Amino acid sequence: MLDTIVLGGGCFWCVESVFLSVAGVKEAESGYAGGNTKNPDYRSICSGKTGHAEVVKVTFDSEKISLREILEIFFVTHDPTTLNRQGNDVGTQYRSIIMCHSQEQKDIAQEVISTLDNNGTFNSPIVTEVVDLKEYYRAEEYHQNYFNKNPNQPYCVFSIPPKLQKLKKYFPDKVSA
Repeated sequence: MLDTIVLGGGCFWCVESVFLSVAGVKEAESGYAGGNTKNPDYRSICSGKTGHAEVVKVTFDSEKISLREILEIFFVTHDPTTLNRQGNDVGTQYRSIIMCHSQEQKDIAQEVISTLDNNGTFNSPIVTEVVDLKEYYRAEEYHQNYFNKNPNQPYCVFSIPPKLQKLKKYFPDKVSA
């Protein structure tokens, strides 16, 4: 059964690259959500004035991977304790956010956050927002599957391989062949 969740964890190229490598994920699509501007584009998102975050719509087979596992991978492969930043990417467009389609998804997200905070998984509290998805806008075509199309782009070379290594280290049975 296919399900979707929208996740923001910094640059969407990074989040997309991780989830394109996860077994059971059927699609990872870069986009924008969480703001008030209609039909935003990359230039307007980069201004930080639209309210939107760079996000990835993850479509997955819930019989092969659970939402809980999707969220655990999400938390391991970005820093959910920094408000409006991931590494050198700073601004509300890079915030950590989970955008849900149902109350059940919100409950699962809150449970995962609570478990990680209670276990002391991170040195600081998780600041990830958990909200209802209102509007989602697909990013421009050149952003889709960006890392696979541009593996030598300097930002990608620096930022994405460490995230993929975390995926392989902590979730070796969830890496697609």
